[in-house]
Amino acid sequence: MRVVWQLVAVVAVFLIGIQVVAVVEGNPWLTLALGVLTAGLAVLVYGWVVRRTERRPATEVSREGAGAAVGWGVLIGVALFGAVIANIAFLGDYEVNGLGSATGAVGLFGFMAAAAVREELLFRGILFRIMEERAGTWIALALTGMLFGLSHLLNPHASLWGAIAIAIEAGGMLGAAYAATRKLWVPIGLHFGWNFAASGIFSTEVSGTNTQQGMLDSATSGPQLITGGDFGPEGSVFSVLFGVVLTVVFMWLARRRGHLVPRRRRADRVEATTTLSR
Repeated sequence: MRVVWQLVAVVAVFLIGIQVVAVVEGNPWLTLALGVLTAGLAVLVYGWVVRRTERRPATEVSREGAGAAVGWGVLIGVALFGAVIANIAFLGDYEVNGLGSATGAVGLFGFMAAAAVREELLFRGILFRIMEERAGTWIALALTGMLFGLSHLLNPHASLWGAIAIAIEAGGMLGAAYAATRKLWVPIGLHFGWNFAASGIFSTEVSGTNTQQGMLDSATSGPQLITGGDFGPEGSVFSVLFGVVLTVVFMWLARRRGHLVPRRRRADRVEATTTLSR
């Protein structure tokens, strides 16, 4: 039941946030403020519901070192997506025609902040963490990565390849970032930095969704394998390659720090269930 209550609490915050943001659609400054407010409120609600349902401090969202961790995550995300665009541009498939819209980037900042926090709380904070307790780190990484990819099939211009790419590059990378740090701040920052770079800086599609124009007036054309086609650069082979590399780095750190959780044996699960029932 803790999974249900945690999911309901976090989803409820974002459903309300989506309705409020829809009312101010077209106003980038209000979108920025409400997006950041929704993200912050969701973290607070997540911490509260975890404490109530698990009777423990929600250390994965503790404030200590949060700012620096989010900052590092954002830098990694922006740099990683920048490397993807650089490779696409080197092949002549991404062109910048001039400056885009600064106010558009402002609104996208708030929108992407809320989206990054929502998905990290749901997929890494709840699903990955609780699956990992029983199935171990590697199985939880594979299962939540697959679920994360499948969830993007609901997006406009979604494709099976796009969902597979997201599962590998993002589902794996973000889950591994949590495993390495045991906090949600680096995954949140990384997720936000990647999405904001895609939309707010380079003005490309994000997971099959066309966003407002960001800081650059740009155009992408060329083979789908290179550019990602209508799905956007997240469907590019470069995104998959760089995502896999970073996943390996984070999992190496997780192993080195002793953060990998082994799969629980059946006897351990029975014993834990018996203890809880007493």
